[in-house]
Amino acid sequence: MEKYKVLVAGATGYLGQFITQELLDRGFATTIIVRNKNKIAIKAPDLKIIEAQVTQPDTLKGICDNIDVVISSVGITRQKDGLTYMDVDYQANANLMDEAKRNNIKKFIYISVLNGDKLRHLKIGEAKEKFVDKLKSSGLDFCVIRPNGFFSDMGDFLNMAKSGRIYLFGKGELKLNPIHGQDLAKVVVDAINQDVKEINVGGPDLLSQNEIGELALNAYSKPVKITHLPNWIRIFAIWLVHTFTNSKTYGPIEFFLTTMNMDMTSPKYGKHHLSDFFNDKVRSILIGDDNMRKD
Repeated sequence: MEKYKVLVAGATGYLGQFITQELLDRGFATTIIVRNKNKIAIKAPDLKIIEAQVTQPDTLKGICDNIDVVISSVGITRQKDGLTYMDVDYQANANLMDEAKRNNIKKFIYISVLNGDKLRHLKIGEAKEKFVDKLKSSGLDFCVIRPNGFFSDMGDFLNMAKSGRIYLFGKGELKLNPIHGQDLAKVVVDAINQDVKEINVGGPDLLSQNEIGELALNAYSKPVKITHLPNWIRIFAIWLVHTFTNSKTYGPIEFFLTTMNMDMTSPKYGKHHLSDFFNDKVRSILIGDDNMRKD
């Protein structure tokens, strides 16, 4: 396998950190773009770090010099710093891609979301898929990777489980197989040397929403109590947040409520299991609560 020189954007994010570590473990010459070097958790003598703002194209000049492959997991789940999804998920990635084109890189790998075409009516989906369209027409070799959700996205189930009851819309029978960041990072790095344009991927466990709720309740050693709400409440909730809040508030809410009513199954991959993730998360929460009581 050829060891290209790789640039990672979004390296301080959940997935970006796993991608960076996977590249280093496999011996790739790795460069990362960060806004603040002090936020880098990975320490490696051969890791090159560049401070730049992907939302500001002037700061990106020259970052792709001597780079073969660009990997971007740049995006925001919850808006901050006054930036919108279009500012980051679309424009920041477009800035990065334009700089990559000027340097004739060999490949651009972008992490989007499963069922992106069906989510274009959402603020997050609109921005991500607008960039995918731009990437596909760029003339660059590319790969778009579409995970169906991270383990960390399942936190809402744990939050409900802590109170002892899970609330789901409809019958709770729609299925998904979220993936751990470490497993997804392997898929991303594998794509460097693969001739494939799009990859749909999920974790090894295909679970219904009911089953995910049970896992979350079991992690807290709670009896299984799941309440199924009629779908009109979900639709009304989307309308409510869309009408009376700004996109900073309703963006992540409408994304969650919309995907809760979609089949989000993907080809299975990886070795990390959601049940273990839930158990570890709850264990650390309970240890933290216990330490706070002792203090």
